[in-house]
Amino acid sequence: MDRRALNRRAVEALVRAGAFDALEPERARLLATVGRAIEAADQAERRKAQTSLFGEAEGGAHEVLLDAGPWDLRQRLIEEKAALGFTISGHLFSVYEPELAGLPRQPLAQLAPSDHPGLIAGIVVEARPQMSRRGRMMIVRLEDRSAQVEISVYNELLEAQRERLKIDALLLVRGRVQRDQMSGGVRVVADELLDLATLRARYAARLRIAMNGQADARRLREMLEPYRTTEAPACAVMVHYENGNASCDVALGTAWRVRPDERLISDLRAWLAPENVQVVYGQAAQPVAAAA
Repeated sequence: MDRRALNRRAVEALVRAGAFDALEPERARLLATVGRAIEAADQAERRKAQTSLFGEAEGGAHEVLLDAGPWDLRQRLIEEKAALGFTISGHLFSVYEPELAGLPRQPLAQLAPSDHPGLIAGIVVEARPQMSRRGRMMIVRLEDRSAQVEISVYNELLEAQRERLKIDALLLVRGRVQRDQMSGGVRVVADELLDLATLRARYAARLRIAMNGQADARRLREMLEPYRTTEAPACAVMVHYENGNASCDVALGTAWRVRPDERLISDLRAWLAPENVQVVYGQAAQPVAAAA
Protein backbone atom coordinates (compact mmCIF):
# COMPACT_ATOMS: atom_id res chain seq x y z
CA MET A 1 0.00 0.00 0.00
CA ASP A 2 1.00 3.62 -0.52
CA ARG A 3 2.88 4.65 2.62
CA ARG A 4 1.28 8.09 2.39
CA ALA A 5 -2.08 6.39 3.03
CA LEU A 6 -0.81 3.91 5.62
CA ASN A 7 1.83 5.37 7.91
CA ARG A 8 3.40 3.83 10.99
CA ARG A 9 0.87 5.34 13.37
CA ALA A 10 -2.00 3.80 11.41
CA VAL A 11 -0.34 0.38 11.35
CA GLU A 12 0.24 0.52 15.13
CA ALA A 13 -3.42 1.40 15.68
CA LEU A 14 -4.46 -1.57 13.53
CA VAL A 15 -2.21 -3.87 15.58
CA ARG A 16 -3.68 -2.59 18.86
CA ALA A 17 -7.20 -3.14 17.51
CA GLY A 18 -6.44 -6.74 16.53
CA ALA A 19 -6.53 -6.34 12.74
CA PHE A 20 -3.46 -8.58 12.35
CA ASP A 21 -4.42 -11.29 14.86
CA ALA A 22 -4.71 -13.82 12.02
CA LEU A 23 -1.01 -13.32 11.29
CA GLU A 24 0.14 -13.43 14.91
CA PRO A 25 -2.05 -13.59 18.05
CA GLU A 26 0.57 -11.92 20.26
CA ARG A 27 -0.07 -8.26 19.54
CA ALA A 28 2.92 -7.17 21.62
CA ARG A 29 5.25 -8.91 19.15
CA LEU A 30 3.52 -7.31 16.19
CA LEU A 31 3.67 -3.86 17.74
CA ALA A 32 7.36 -4.26 18.52
CA THR A 33 7.98 -5.27 14.90
CA VAL A 34 6.09 -2.48 13.10
CA GLY A 35 9.23 -0.42 12.44
CA ARG A 36 11.13 -3.41 11.06
CA ALA A 37 8.12 -4.48 9.00
CA ILE A 38 7.76 -1.08 7.36
CA GLU A 39 11.48 -0.97 6.63
CA ALA A 40 11.31 -4.45 5.07
CA ALA A 41 8.31 -3.42 2.99
CA ASP A 42 10.11 -0.30 1.78
CA GLN A 43 13.16 -2.33 0.79
CA ALA A 44 11.02 -4.85 -1.03
CA GLU A 45 9.17 -2.09 -2.86
CA ARG A 46 12.43 -0.67 -3.99
CA ARG A 47 13.41 -4.09 -5.32
CA LYS A 48 9.98 -4.42 -6.94
CA ALA A 49 9.63 -7.80 -5.27
CA GLN A 50 6.36 -9.06 -3.87
CA THR A 51 6.20 -8.73 -0.11
CA SER A 52 3.80 -8.90 2.80
CA LEU A 53 3.33 -6.36 5.53
CA PHE A 54 5.19 -8.37 8.16
CA GLY A 55 7.89 -10.09 6.14
CA GLU A 56 9.92 -10.10 2.96
CA ALA A 57 9.09 -12.41 0.07
CA GLU A 58 11.94 -14.80 0.80
CA GLY A 59 11.02 -15.21 4.47
CA GLY A 60 7.86 -16.01 6.41
CA ALA A 61 6.10 -13.37 8.45
CA HIS A 62 7.05 -15.01 11.76
CA GLU A 63 10.75 -14.94 10.86
CA VAL A 64 10.94 -11.16 11.24
CA LEU A 65 8.87 -10.76 14.41
CA LEU A 66 10.72 -9.39 17.42
CA ASP A 67 10.28 -10.96 20.84
CA ALA A 68 8.16 -9.02 23.33
CA GLY A 69 6.45 -9.95 26.56
CA PRO A 70 2.80 -10.89 25.94
CA TRP A 71 0.09 -8.50 27.06
CA ASP A 72 -2.19 -9.61 29.83
CA LEU A 73 -5.93 -9.12 29.36
CA ARG A 74 -5.92 -5.67 30.93
CA GLN A 75 -3.13 -4.40 28.68
CA ARG A 76 -4.83 -5.91 25.64
CA LEU A 77 -8.06 -4.08 26.45
CA ILE A 78 -6.27 -0.81 27.22
CA GLU A 79 -4.49 -0.97 23.86
CA GLU A 80 -7.77 -1.67 22.06
CA LYS A 81 -9.37 1.32 23.72
CA ALA A 82 -6.40 3.52 22.78
CA ALA A 83 -6.89 2.55 19.14
CA LEU A 84 -10.68 2.42 18.89
CA GLY A 85 -12.10 4.38 21.81
CA PHE A 86 -13.73 1.19 23.15
CA THR A 87 -12.84 -2.45 23.78
CA ILE A 88 -13.86 -5.44 21.66
CA SER A 89 -12.15 -8.40 23.39
CA GLY A 90 -14.05 -7.97 26.64
CA HIS A 91 -14.86 -5.50 29.39
CA LEU A 92 -12.17 -4.07 31.64
CA PHE A 93 -14.18 -5.02 34.69
CA SER A 94 -13.81 -8.70 33.78
CA VAL A 95 -10.09 -8.36 34.60
CA TYR A 96 -10.98 -7.79 38.26
CA GLU A 97 -13.93 -10.14 38.69
CA PRO A 98 -11.79 -13.06 39.96
CA GLU A 99 -10.26 -10.68 42.52
CA LEU A 100 -13.70 -9.71 43.82
CA ALA A 101 -15.20 -13.20 43.64
CA GLY A 102 -15.24 -13.64 47.42
CA LEU A 103 -17.17 -10.45 48.09
CA PRO A 104 -20.98 -10.30 48.32
CA ARG A 105 -21.95 -8.34 45.25
CA GLN A 106 -24.62 -7.36 42.78
CA PRO A 107 -24.51 -5.65 39.36
CA LEU A 108 -24.63 -1.87 39.27
CA ALA A 109 -27.87 -2.25 37.31
CA GLN A 110 -29.50 -3.62 40.47
CA LEU A 111 -28.51 -0.83 42.85
CA ALA A 112 -31.42 0.63 44.80
CA PRO A 113 -31.70 3.54 47.25
CA SER A 114 -30.72 2.58 50.79
CA ASP A 115 -30.07 4.25 54.13
CA HIS A 116 -27.17 1.91 54.76
CA PRO A 117 -23.74 2.55 53.26
CA GLY A 118 -22.28 -0.07 50.97
CA LEU A 119 -19.29 -0.64 48.78
CA ILE A 120 -19.73 -0.56 45.01
CA ALA A 121 -17.16 -1.30 42.35
CA GLY A 122 -16.62 -0.44 38.72
CA ILE A 123 -14.24 0.93 36.12
CA VAL A 124 -13.79 4.71 35.99
CA VAL A 125 -14.89 5.84 32.53
CA GLU A 126 -15.25 9.57 33.22
CA ALA A 127 -14.41 12.12 35.92
CA ARG A 128 -15.63 15.67 35.43
CA PRO A 129 -15.32 18.62 37.84
CA GLN A 130 -18.37 20.51 38.97
CA MET A 131 -19.26 23.28 41.42
CA SER A 132 -21.83 22.76 44.15
CA ARG A 133 -23.06 24.59 47.23
CA ARG A 134 -20.39 22.68 49.14
CA GLY A 135 -17.65 23.86 46.80
CA ARG A 136 -15.74 21.90 44.20
CA MET A 137 -16.69 18.31 43.55
CA MET A 138 -16.17 15.58 40.99
CA ILE A 139 -18.80 13.55 39.18
CA VAL A 140 -17.31 10.13 38.51
CA ARG A 141 -18.98 7.68 36.16
CA LEU A 142 -18.41 4.03 37.02
CA GLU A 143 -19.20 1.15 34.71
CA ASP A 144 -19.40 -2.60 35.05
CA ARG A 145 -20.77 -5.09 32.54
CA SER A 146 -24.35 -4.33 33.52
CA ALA A 147 -24.71 -0.55 33.81
CA GLN A 148 -23.18 2.81 34.60
CA VAL A 149 -23.72 4.90 37.72
CA GLU A 150 -22.63 8.40 38.69
CA ILE A 151 -20.71 8.98 41.91
CA SER A 152 -20.67 12.37 43.66
CA VAL A 153 -17.28 13.03 45.28
CA TYR A 154 -17.36 16.22 47.35
CA ASN A 155 -14.44 18.52 47.98
CA GLU A 156 -13.12 17.13 51.29
CA LEU A 157 -12.93 13.58 49.98
CA LEU A 158 -11.74 14.76 46.58
CA GLU A 159 -8.75 16.57 48.04
CA ALA A 160 -7.80 13.60 50.22
CA GLN A 161 -8.18 10.80 47.67
CA ARG A 162 -7.98 12.41 44.24
CA GLU A 163 -5.12 10.12 43.17
CA ARG A 164 -7.49 7.15 43.15
CA LEU A 165 -9.61 8.65 40.38
CA LYS A 166 -7.88 7.18 37.33
CA ILE A 167 -9.57 6.56 34.02
CA ASP A 168 -9.80 2.84 33.11
CA ALA A 169 -8.86 1.82 36.67
CA LEU A 170 -10.91 -0.19 39.15
CA LEU A 171 -12.48 2.01 41.81
CA LEU A 172 -14.35 0.93 44.92
CA VAL A 173 -16.62 3.50 46.53
CA ARG A 174 -18.11 3.33 49.99
CA GLY A 175 -21.21 5.47 50.14
CA ARG A 176 -24.99 5.66 50.06
CA VAL A 177 -27.19 4.96 47.06
CA GLN A 178 -29.77 7.71 46.57
CA ARG A 179 -32.57 8.41 44.15
CA ASP A 180 -31.54 10.87 41.43
CA GLN A 181 -34.50 13.21 41.06
CA MET A 182 -33.20 14.61 37.79
CA SER A 183 -32.74 11.34 35.89
CA GLY A 184 -35.11 9.10 37.77
CA GLY A 185 -32.29 6.62 38.34
CA VAL A 186 -29.86 6.36 41.23
CA ARG A 187 -26.63 8.06 42.20
CA VAL A 188 -24.06 7.40 44.91
CA VAL A 189 -22.66 9.95 47.34
CA ALA A 190 -19.14 8.80 48.18
CA ASP A 191 -17.84 8.64 51.73
CA GLU A 192 -14.60 6.88 50.82
CA LEU A 193 -12.67 5.88 47.70
CA LEU A 194 -10.59 2.72 47.58
CA ASP A 195 -8.29 1.33 44.94
CA LEU A 196 -7.36 -2.33 44.67
CA ALA A 197 -4.21 -1.95 46.77
CA THR A 198 -6.18 -0.32 49.59
CA LEU A 199 -8.85 -3.01 49.44
CA ARG A 200 -6.22 -5.73 49.75
CA ALA A 201 -4.31 -4.00 52.54
CA ARG A 202 -7.43 -3.40 54.60
CA TYR A 203 -9.53 -6.53 54.03
CA ALA A 204 -7.36 -9.36 52.69
CA ALA A 205 -7.67 -12.32 55.08
CA ARG A 206 -5.54 -14.84 53.22
CA LEU A 207 -3.78 -15.53 49.95
CA ARG A 208 -4.89 -18.86 48.49
CA ILE A 209 -2.43 -20.51 46.10
CA ALA A 210 -3.25 -23.62 44.07
CA MET A 211 -0.10 -25.59 43.26
CA ASN A 212 -1.66 -28.33 41.11
CA GLY A 213 1.08 -29.88 39.04
CA GLN A 214 3.63 -27.20 40.01
CA ALA A 215 4.48 -28.07 43.62
CA ASP A 216 7.86 -26.36 43.63
CA ALA A 217 8.18 -25.51 47.31
CA ARG A 218 11.59 -23.90 46.93
CA ARG A 219 10.40 -21.49 44.26
CA LEU A 220 7.31 -20.61 46.28
CA ARG A 221 9.48 -19.90 49.32
CA GLU A 222 11.74 -17.63 47.28
CA MET A 223 8.76 -15.70 45.92
CA LEU A 224 7.09 -15.24 49.32
CA GLU A 225 10.28 -14.38 51.23
CA PRO A 226 10.57 -10.67 50.32
CA TYR A 227 6.96 -10.03 51.38
CA ARG A 228 6.95 -11.80 54.75
CA THR A 229 5.83 -9.62 57.64
CA THR A 230 4.20 -9.87 61.03
CA GLU A 231 2.91 -6.31 60.88
CA ALA A 232 -0.27 -5.06 59.28
CA PRO A 233 -1.19 -5.17 56.49
CA ALA A 234 -0.50 -8.88 56.31
CA CYS A 235 -2.52 -11.93 55.37
CA ALA A 236 -2.16 -15.65 55.88
CA VAL A 237 -1.04 -17.93 53.06
CA MET A 238 -2.92 -21.13 52.21
CA VAL A 239 -1.57 -23.59 49.68
CA HIS A 240 -3.99 -25.92 47.92
CA TYR A 241 -2.81 -29.09 46.23
CA GLU A 242 -4.67 -31.91 44.57
CA ASN A 243 -4.02 -34.87 42.31
CA GLY A 244 -6.21 -37.62 40.93
CA ASN A 245 -6.67 -39.25 44.34
CA ALA A 246 -6.87 -36.52 46.97
CA SER A 247 -6.67 -32.83 47.75
CA CYS A 248 -5.65 -30.76 50.73
CA ASP A 249 -5.21 -27.18 51.97
CA VAL A 250 -2.04 -26.37 53.88
CA ALA A 251 -2.10 -23.19 55.97
CA LEU A 252 1.39 -21.78 56.39
CA GLY A 253 2.39 -20.62 59.85
CA THR A 254 2.19 -17.04 61.12
CA ALA A 255 5.87 -16.56 60.26
CA TRP A 256 4.83 -16.80 56.63
CA ARG A 257 2.19 -14.09 56.64
CA VAL A 258 2.79 -11.74 53.72
CA ARG A 259 1.90 -8.28 52.48
CA PRO A 260 -0.74 -8.63 49.73
CA ASP A 261 1.49 -6.66 47.38
CA GLU A 262 0.55 -6.24 43.72
CA ARG A 263 4.00 -7.39 42.57
CA LEU A 264 3.78 -10.61 44.60
CA ILE A 265 0.29 -11.43 43.32
CA SER A 266 1.25 -10.62 39.72
CA ASP A 267 4.38 -12.80 39.89
CA LEU A 268 2.46 -15.71 41.40
CA ARG A 269 -0.26 -15.45 38.75
CA ALA A 270 2.34 -15.33 35.97
CA TRP A 271 3.86 -18.54 37.35
CA LEU A 272 0.74 -20.50 38.31
CA ALA A 273 -1.97 -18.87 36.11
CA PRO A 274 -4.34 -16.15 37.36
CA GLU A 275 -7.10 -18.54 38.41
CA ASN A 276 -4.71 -20.33 40.80
CA VAL A 277 -3.96 -17.26 42.93
CA GLN A 278 -6.85 -15.73 44.84
CA VAL A 279 -7.08 -13.02 47.48
CA VAL A 280 -9.72 -14.06 50.00
CA TYR A 281 -11.35 -11.17 51.83
CA GLY A 282 -12.60 -11.21 55.40
CA GLN A 283 -16.03 -10.34 56.74
CA ALA A 284 -14.89 -6.79 57.53
CA ALA A 285 -15.29 -5.97 53.86
CA GLN A 286 -19.05 -6.41 54.03
CA PRO A 287 -21.58 -5.14 53.18
CA VAL A 288 -20.56 -4.91 49.55
CA ALA A 289 -22.44 -4.23 46.33
CA ALA A 290 -20.13 -4.73 43.37
CA ALA A 291 -20.41 -5.80 39.78
CA ALA A 292 -20.99 -9.34 38.63
